Amino acid sequence: MFDNLAELIEKIYLGEDATIEFKKALPHRNSLADEIAAFANARGGVILIGVDDNAEIVGVDRQELDTAEKTVVEICQDSIDPIVLIFTEKLRIDDKNLLKIEVPRSLFVHKTSNGYFIRQGSSKREMPTEQLARLFQTRSQARIIAFDEQFIPNTDKNTLRKDLYQRFITEGATEDEIEDLLLKRHLLVKEGQEIRASVAGVLMCYEKPDDYLYNSFIQAVVYSGKEKDADHQIDSQDFTGPLDQQIIQTMRFAKRYNAVAARKDVGRVDLPQYSMRAIFEAIVNAVVHRDYSKTGSKIRFFMFDDRIELYSPGALANTVTVDNLRYSQATRNELLARLLSEITLDDDLRKQVVRRHFLERRGEGVGIILNDSEELSGKTPIYELFDEELRLTIFASRSIWEVPK
Repeated sequence: MFDNLAELIEKIYLGEDATIEFKKALPHRNSLADEIAAFANARGGVILIGVDDNAEIVGVDRQELDTAEKTVVEICQDSIDPIVLIFTEKLRIDDKNLLKIEVPRSLFVHKTSNGYFIRQGSSKREMPTEQLARLFQTRSQARIIAFDEQFIPNTDKNTLRKDLYQRFITEGATEDEIEDLLLKRHLLVKEGQEIRASVAGVLMCYEKPDDYLYNSFIQAVVYSGKEKDADHQIDSQDFTGPLDQQIIQTMRFAKRYNAVAARKDVGRVDLPQYSMRAIFEAIVNAVVHRDYSKTGSKIRFFMFDDRIELYSPGALANTVTVDNLRYSQATRNELLARLLSEITLDDDLRKQVVRRHFLERRGEGVGIILNDSEELSGKTPIYELFDEELRLTIFASRSIWEVPK
């Protein structure tokens, strides 16, 4: 917004309105949090640090500029729920330093310690209950429209990468047909007269979804021992990229640390700690069913000496409970499920998991996790829900220590 310097100078001259706010200096943290949330809850806008209320450019000291930028980022992460992703830019106009804070229209409804605010005219207003309810509905947090089909602000049809979206459209389609096909698949969606990338489009057809959807990656950690202890951390990696690549990378990580013993009866018999097929189903389920509107946490995959813990943000969808997971087929992200069901696995992964696609959609995943894991360890995996985050615990086989000498 106002990327052209001449346009920005003209806006400063005209004064504050629904799209721009002036601050002579960096305000109190809570006050700035309210301003940022108000823009995010409305149509977005720009906050300029270094311009007073009379539209006079007063500037900011060079040293203060760096501090101000760092503080603004911290405010967006620590003082607004959910986190607001902003764009900051240091400018120099009339030999004076300014900090430009661009706040995009958000997918979410944001709250600060002072409440819910929205930009109206040249000032922020706390939202009354009725307006807040309508905003929640409009932005799909009431689950009226599937979240994975919603558009992402500040994207366009060129956000999606050709080599990634070609997997989901008709082979041999002409350039004129591609846009229409992507719209039909809901990888692109229309926002008024504009075309934007959808949540599913970014998650499957963009090389780094975390740029637009905060924490949309998998964090994997291996510990030596039975507790989370940084001193006993063996390996830690964050797997970004399209969701199918996140699954593949996490599987490789798990395979690397899935200890395998061998027993020689008639021929060699491998005895792994964990069923790779069960791990695959668990990771795919976490990716497909996580709540991508919750940006405060990511999918986390922890390996200990005696167990695996897999955390997925979001409460269970619809009427699903931890007790009926084995028999339920409710899907939070139907579009993501369809897309993953169309991608063929490579030969190596196909042999490990005994299936052709990432998702077969037969409702067998939880059963495989429970049955395969219990067969190895003698313990049934446990699903638990903590503060709208689902944790799956898979216990390690004792075969590693029980192999006859």
